[in-house]
Amino acid sequence: MKFATKTIHAGLEPDSATGAIMTPIYQTSTYVQSEIGVHKGYEYGRSGNPTRAALERQLAALENGQYGACFGSGLAAIDCCIKMLNPGDEVISTNDLYGGSYRIFTTIFEKYGIKFHFVDMLDLANIEAKMNANTKLVWIETPTNPMMSILDITKISVLAKKYNALVAVDNTFATPYLQRPLDLGADFVIHSVTKYLGGHSDVVMGAMVVNNDALSKEMYRIQNSSGAVCGPFDSFLVLRGLKTLHLRMQRHCENGAQIAYFLKGHPKVDKVFWPGFPTHKNHDVAKAQMDGFGGMVSFTLKGNRLEDAKKIASSTHLFALAESLGGVESLIGHPATMTHAAIPYEKRQESGVVDSLIRLSVGVEDAHDLIADLKNAMA
Repeated sequence: MKFATKTIHAGLEPDSATGAIMTPIYQTSTYVQSEIGVHKGYEYGRSGNPTRAALERQLAALENGQYGACFGSGLAAIDCCIKMLNPGDEVISTNDLYGGSYRIFTTIFEKYGIKFHFVDMLDLANIEAKMNANTKLVWIETPTNPMMSILDITKISVLAKKYNALVAVDNTFATPYLQRPLDLGADFVIHSVTKYLGGHSDVVMGAMVVNNDALSKEMYRIQNSSGAVCGPFDSFLVLRGLKTLHLRMQRHCENGAQIAYFLKGHPKVDKVFWPGFPTHKNHDVAKAQMDGFGGMVSFTLKGNRLEDAKKIASSTHLFALAESLGGVESLIGHPATMTHAAIPYEKRQESGVVDSLIRLSVGVEDAHDLIADLKNAMA
């Protein structure tokens, strides 16, 4: 089954009770049992819900995985993954990652005895230098947020397996439409479903997909025990959003390319970060492991002045100044003071998150209108 067909049909069946073609919203907290221990597959809303289960099946299918679990947010999915570790375990992560991921790693899990190393993963030697007997997980973002660095999932997975470490990939920016990490050797795929998978800026949700039976049992155990599940109505909204994922992502990619090339030629722009440029670091890796380059674009301004970045971010009209990304509408943000403010200044500077860096989530509007909006804001 091809991907576009999967977005419509994978993991889904007409409702057995009524024949409804759309998965119903099972807005219930509990389920009646005919006698003790005898039920129809569901006992309690936290442990399972038919609407959520349909979404979990579909997300697993889109990632070419066997098991999916949905959570109340992307960070709740990350929380589940790290809870599979034990005190004394070590994690190697990219130094260029979402600020919320950095925050949960350093302010929540470090105090429970899990050690995190943040390295430039573009060079595999940096990863191997931190590998030891305690390394249990390698955490990858690709493309990274917000520098759009492309990390080689296959090579990093091979290296991790050499040291008996697991690999998790945050696939939020690419989505399974562009990239399927499990096929490339990863053990976990993590999503902020809030972004492209939901696609309409009306849901907060996270997801995890795995292929391994033992990992799936741990995933579901933690999901149920910790209770950070999503609700049935949000599950319904994402099921609806997924039906147009392939159409939306195609337009995001097309618009992203036009915006990137416009910015590259603008006299006020210093650097543009977009994996589609032949000069982008690891562009060849992006071509090999992705089916397109996405709709996320970051750029810096000449002079690197915070005031200039703030003025531009506050002067657009179609690009809304807001946190988040991946909706049908275009968004503009300033990572240093918004999404990545939790990362210390020195570490932001090291990873490239400088004062003038602006991040764009390019929506599905007409590209000419979006370019005109940016022209006016930068004039």
